[in-house]
Amino acid sequence: MPVPLPETRAPAADTAHRLTLFLDGRWEVAESISAAEPPAEFPHFAPVPGLVNRAQPPFAGVDEFESCELNDSRISRGELPESERIAPPGRSRQPRNYFWYRTTFRAPPGKSAAWLTINKAQFGTAVWLNGRALGEEPGCFTANRFALASAIDWLGENVLLIRIGAHPGVLPAGFPTGTDFEKFRWTPGIYDRVSVAFSDNPVIVSVQAAPRIAPPAVVVQAKIANHSAAVCTTTVTHRVAEWLGGTAIGESDSIELTLAPGEEKLITRTIALPEARLWSPADPFLYVIESSTGGGDAVRTRFGVREFRSDAKTGRFYLNGEPCHLRGSNIALHRFFEDSLCGELPWTEAWVRKLLVEIPRQLHWNAFRFTIGPVPERWLEIADEAGLLVQNEFFMWTGHPKWRPRYARNWDAAELIRQYSAWIRDCWNHPCVVIWDACNETFDPVFGERVIPAVRGLDLSNRPWENGYNAPAAPDDPAEIHPYFYASSFWEKRLQFELAELEKKTFEQVVALGSAELNHGASPLIINEYGWLWINRDGTPTALTDRLFNLLLGPDASARDRFALYAYVIAAETEFFRASRRYAGVLHFVYLTCSFPGAFTSDPFRDVRTLELEPTFADYAAEAFKPLGVCLNFFQPKLSAGSENVFKVTLVNDDARAVAGRLVVAFETEQGNVLTAAERDFHLDAFDRATLELAVKAPDSIGRHMLTATARGDAPDRNTPTRCRRKLELVP
Repeated sequence: MPVPLPETRAPAADTAHRLTLFLDGRWEVAESISAAEPPAEFPHFAPVPGLVNRAQPPFAGVDEFESCELNDSRISRGELPESERIAPPGRSRQPRNYFWYRTTFRAPPGKSAAWLTINKAQFGTAVWLNGRALGEEPGCFTANRFALASAIDWLGENVLLIRIGAHPGVLPAGFPTGTDFEKFRWTPGIYDRVSVAFSDNPVIVSVQAAPRIAPPAVVVQAKIANHSAAVCTTTVTHRVAEWLGGTAIGESDSIELTLAPGEEKLITRTIALPEARLWSPADPFLYVIESSTGGGDAVRTRFGVREFRSDAKTGRFYLNGEPCHLRGSNIALHRFFEDSLCGELPWTEAWVRKLLVEIPRQLHWNAFRFTIGPVPERWLEIADEAGLLVQNEFFMWTGHPKWRPRYARNWDAAELIRQYSAWIRDCWNHPCVVIWDACNETFDPVFGERVIPAVRGLDLSNRPWENGYNAPAAPDDPAEIHPYFYASSFWEKRLQFELAELEKKTFEQVVALGSAELNHGASPLIINEYGWLWINRDGTPTALTDRLFNLLLGPDASARDRFALYAYVIAAETEFFRASRRYAGVLHFVYLTCSFPGAFTSDPFRDVRTLELEPTFADYAAEAFKPLGVCLNFFQPKLSAGSENVFKVTLVNDDARAVAGRLVVAFETEQGNVLTAAERDFHLDAFDRATLELAVKAPDSIGRHMLTATARGDAPDRNTPTRCRRKLELVP
């Protein structure tokens, strides 16, 4: 018999007219080779949301799948012979093709419409209710929805069966299942919330809230559907209130609708919000729209009043009309799914809040790119509440066809458009989502020529689109660049870059290195990857850095040496990029990913379970990303003792307020004792940049020292200093 519904799954009343039953918990699970026949027995249990590799008892080889992209990458590095090249999407090493999830639920009395929402599951979903097939959906990164009324038992127990693919190979090669040249394990699972909603007709299928700030208002677009067999007449209303507190601040006029059986209508209204507080990282104030179809259905839709745009003329982003500089990192959650320590952490509220809220505040980050796979819906909700700015990337990284000519992907453009449309629908009400990112490091005209033009208009907020290494799809769209200075040293097997070269690196050189064939006139530019000095959490180099660390530190370097170098270089590059003011965002790669022997990249956590950062990284990153940025334009490893020097220091102000204070440049001992110093006043207007020169004589002492530049504001709330550090050796 199916597992009974846990008592913790009590229905949650969204409104007086709609009831939502969340089916999170422990589900029965079984496996099969065939897609047609459900298993007779369900001997395993797995968490929902979660991954099948958490099932008890475990399934053997649950995530063994070789993607064509990974094999191509390994062949290019000589790790595999040419004979191992495989056709898209890859090759399964599992004794199964499907997993089947089963649970039960009871419907509330007095309702006539019901539908199931599976927020995210991979790879593809098919649904049966009480033995009746209700349809299939191939989306792995979007919410899949199924009408239940034709099969539901309104009086008794309902048996719900969900089939998912065990690996990407069960879906057509032209469908998006995730492309990643550095991912080893492809673990299936229902990795986001599952719910059943109940109402009467007509049903509110979707609501989009598109805020405006001049004057403050919200455009509300609602899709209303009649799932009954009779003509339905209704009155649609919208009311806007504070999310916390409930104070109403606006409402629409009533809209009279008549719907034929099976008919859907899209209605749009603009509601003035003259007293609205604008949503921002400093004040992430949220509102809800309470939408109702009279006695049929009612929903609450949360949103923030904010506008985000990019501008090619200035090369900047603007939030609510003011310049906005993105500072932060990347989260590669689907790579973290590969990590042996992942477990249930991504679905643990306290862990996610520490990851997204507590630590970023300590590091002065205001932005993330969610890369190489989407996050659960709850993550976006927390980001809304925290005021994070999110570059939301679809799971696409396909490189360039000429790099891998034998098995270049032939994407189904119509299916891409369908799934990107659903992706926008899922995320369009989140104020945290400020940039749609079509793909990562990808050269393929299908995105700019077909996909983005087809779906851009669905987003009434008109957020900008980023298009990988393709040319921007619209004049003001941003572009990504990935200036990995040390990458050539890895490929050429000799050191081809030294940090001292940063002093002479031009903007054009950085863009050319970081964007390959990208249209260099694109603007704004986002640096959302840089570094190439990844270290596993145990201090060992990754597959992409073992050779590099030997070149930089020698074969006998310790884990501590590697961590110190990583933190130092990341801080120096961050300061350098921010100081130019030519980049609209600087996002370090990577904050969360996997770590194990053979992994290509890693994150800076000492213990990912407790989210304890490696201390040296935490120290240096917290200084490099402060809103008051300081870059000492000196990166030389040696300097003559007793020499006279003039140092250039660039200050940047990411704040909407001017800042004034004192800048000090000093030579210090390794213990922090000041030996010689010079100082001067500074003043920066809002979002300003300035380069100051200070003459400082080097001390006569020989040996290792620290050259520092420290800026401190003179206002009580701005006097926390920003400290830039350069390690050097004073020589005779």
